[in-house]
Amino acid sequence: MIRQSQHISVCICTYKRQYYLKRLLEKLDRQDTGDEFSYSIVVADNDRLKSARQVVLEFSRTSSVPIEYCVEPEQNIALVRNRALGNANGDFIAFIDDDEFPVSDWLLTLFRACKQSDADGVLGPVKPFFEQQPPRWLVRGRFCERPEHNTGLVLDWQQTRTGNVLFKREILEDMEKPFRQGFGSGAEDKDFFKRLIESGHIFTWCNEAVVYEVVPPERWKRRYLLKRALLQGQNQKYLADFRSIAKSIIAVPLYTFLLPFLLLIGHRMFMRYLLKLVDHVGKLVAVVGFKPLGDKYLTG
Repeated sequence: MIRQSQHISVCICTYKRQYYLKRLLEKLDRQDTGDEFSYSIVVADNDRLKSARQVVLEFSRTSSVPIEYCVEPEQNIALVRNRALGNANGDFIAFIDDDEFPVSDWLLTLFRACKQSDADGVLGPVKPFFEQQPPRWLVRGRFCERPEHNTGLVLDWQQTRTGNVLFKREILEDMEKPFRQGFGSGAEDKDFFKRLIESGHIFTWCNEAVVYEVVPPERWKRRYLLKRALLQGQNQKYLADFRSIAKSIIAVPLYTFLLPFLLLIGHRMFMRYLLKLVDHVGKLVAVVGFKPLGDKYLTG
């Protein structure tokens, strides 16, 4: 048997999603380690009323996996991520979202990929999971799918996110606050990876380390997709450079002109470019100081 000399802290940030959190914890309870590492779980609750506490207590009564519960009372995704990190003691840190759940060898696959590539961290794919049959246009338009890459690809910061990642804890040593409070409604993860990559750290992709994201009916609505696109654009404010802003200035009138013609081609094409348009609009209005959705992240 291989000695378990290294430990992984799996961090979950949650906000009023007890049902999904329960399923995630059940999946994490059955992770295959290959006797190559040990692991524990940190649940950081962003609800000041501690709505996730009972789920964690029930899990701890039946599971042998150590679990830590903490609360960040201010609703801010960057602050709750930092709260989770402050309660994590692993040699490696993994992040997974509370509305996701992993395959049984998720941690093992990420761990081995990180060791084999000698990278500072490894990211994997997040695939949509529908508990009910979704509308055909949503599936055919791939509006809930995220980009995937070839295993081993060295990522740039625009290809990163925290929904499925494992990284070495040591890369945080020079970061007093890894996630910056100004990104309280999103894009805090891209900012985190951007700073690390620009300082020389390397992150690679592992397409075999799969997690699934639950897509409930409320996220099938066009209104939700449009709000998400607007928020994504809005949160690009601190990451946008002159080139990015110039691109949006050109894209907004161009897409606005094209939309009526795209509607004639088909609904999927129309929605795809409408979402792109809203994303660019969100970026531009945020640059001039207006945040149409405020500083709250979407919880649907």
